[in-house]
Order: sequence, then C-alpha cells, then structure tokens
Amino acid sequence: MAKRIILLLGCLLLTLQMTHAQELNATVNIDYQNLPVINKESLGRLAGDLQTYLNTTKFGSQDWRYDKINCNFNISISSAPDEVTYSAQIVVNSQRKIYQSREFTPIMRIFDNNWNFTYEKNQSFYYNPQVFNPITSLLNYYAYVIIGLECDSWEKLSGLAYFAKAYDMVNMAQSTNYSTGWVSAAGSFNRRDLIDDLTSERYRPAREGFADYHYAIDMYAQRNNNPAKKDIYVRKAQEKIAAFIGTIQNMKAKADVRSLYLRMFFDAKNGEIIDRLRGYKDKEIFKTLKIIDPPHTTKYDEAMRN
Repeated sequence: MAKRIILLLGCLLLTLQMTHAQELNATVNIDYQNLPVINKESLGRLAGDLQTYLNTTKFGSQDWRYDKINCNFNISISSAPDEVTYSAQIVVNSQRKIYQSREFTPIMRIFDNNWNFTYEKNQSFYYNPQVFNPITSLLNYYAYVIIGLECDSWEKLSGLAYFAKAYDMVNMAQSTNYSTGWVSAAGSFNRRDLIDDLTSERYRPAREGFADYHYAIDMYAQRNNNPAKKDIYVRKAQEKIAAFIGTIQNMKAKADVRSLYLRMFFDAKNGEIIDRLRGYKDKEIFKTLKIIDPPHTTKYDEAMRN
C-alpha cells in the first residue's frame, strides 16, 4: 500500500512538472470550406496536429513559472493552387490571467493576411528552430511573441529572449521561397516589422510601460477582493493606465505611433482601456487616445459622451 501511495505521489509530481514545463494552452481552428474536395480531404487532420504541436512543444529553455497562456490561432485558407500549396490568413490572440482573479486580460491580437505554405496529407511536425519550415516556423514565431509578451506583462523587458528567437525565424525566412509576410512591407502587416518594434530601443518606454499597465489591470481587479478599498484600487489603477497613455503620447515625436507593436496593443486593449477608465476624472484622456490610436476613434468618442 505504501509503495502504491509513493508511486501515485511520484506520478502527481511528474504531472505538475510537465504542466509547468510547457507554456501554451492553444486552440487552433481552420476554415477551408471554399477549397476543392481533394484539398479538404488532405487538410482534415491539420488543425488537430497544429494544436498538438503548440501544446506539447516547450518553446523556452527555462521552466515556465506562470500559468499556461490561453491563445487562439484562427486560420482561414483562401486558396490552393494545387494539392499541396496554400495561401492563408491567420488571426492570433492571447490573454493572461489577472493576478488573484478569475478574469483574463487580452495581451495581443494580430491579423496576419500573408501566409503561404505547403502541406501534404498526414504530414508530421517536429520542433527544430534551426531549420526553416513554412508551417512550424510560423507557429514558433507566434509562440515566441506570445510568450515574450506574457513575460513583459509581469516583469519589465523580460520577454526579450523570446523576441530574439522570433527574430531568428524572420531571418531564416528571408532567403526562402516563402518570404512573403516575413519581409518588411510599407502599409501592411508583416512579421519582420512587428519583431523590429518589439526589440527596438525606440519602443523601450512602451515595453517598460507594458508591465506597469498590467500591474494596473491586476490592481483594478483587487476592487472585488477588498470592497472596503474599492475606490482606492480603482483610482490608483486608472492613474497608472493614464500614465502609460502619457508615455505613448510622449513617444509620438520620437517614433511612429502607427507602429505594428502599438497597433497590436490597441487592437487588443482598446475595449479594456475604455472600461477601466470609466468614471475617470479627466475625460481629456480620450482625446489623447484618439490621437495615438486613430483606428478606434469612434469608440473613444462614445466613451467621452458617456
């Protein structure tokens, strides 16, 4: 009996270690309804295989000390010139657990409309970041960005090692037949410009402020845990969010506020920012938001009226 208990405890410990070793809790969905029947048959296992790859690969060299990161990869395959060649769009989202809360905060939202790859039925996937593959290298790239942003949200600039790994994916892709989407292109989303922004000194104030912003989101959630101090938590959180917005405003003269990094941030966060600033003493903050985040002007106008 004692041996059985020891064995069970050992299995439990191993399970816990495995849980903390891997970083992602990913969901993959693929829409290929407009493709020819032969392609639909070939792609039948792809979503499940990609999901398994993301959820069983350990992308970092260190033990993962945070909760697994909830993320979604929504893929829409737009064309298939032949039986193995595909063009697709992909929307990638991630969110992180708010400290001492059951709530989550959105971390990133990216619409990537330029992904070309080849895939043969029942193709297997293996993690090898030293070799470019049009499918796994893209998954690796977004996994690194997701994990790096998660780290940045807890501790200032702590995601840099993961962004460096994503940069490796970009550099390998440059000289391949699948370079579209991996090279810099004015006026459109591309993976190179995003990782340039995430590693550039120009955006260091925003990346440092990213941790402060999420500290404010964590603090705001504490209003539910300590009702007696609800107003204090809300006020301090709003002040920190306003300070972060001021940081972005101050960057305007030094960097392009239409950067992909800031676009990604505001695409994910605009609704959350409006909600957390509800009742904030200075409505002028929404005028500032209109300047630094023009695509969501309508939402900020509405917030000013309410």
